[in-house]
Amino acid sequence: MKRAACLLFVALMLAAPLYAQSQTPPSRPSSSAQDGFVPVDKPLSAQDTIPAPRLVAIAYGFIWVVIFGYVWSVRSRLARVEREIETVTRRIGSGG
Repeated sequence: MKRAACLLFVALMLAAPLYAQSQTPPSRPSSSAQDGFVPVDKPLSAQDTIPAPRLVAIAYGFIWVVIFGYVWSVRSRLARVEREIETVTRRIGSGG
């Protein structure tokens, strides 16, 4: 039974791309379907553009700040746990 289920799964995984490839591509809508829509190739004014390099730099900077903050947090918590382990080890070693 388990082997049959595996074979069925493999057959379905192999058949899925063939089924997707046999689908007909969607037809382009007629001009009457686009009555109120006019595609825009470029911004209407210079103010409509987004300064991508600056936004990407800000995003990368933010991610690095978050990563360094997380690493600092983990380091400080680990140091606290190590101090507590040393304290417990000293208490056990001194008998009390």
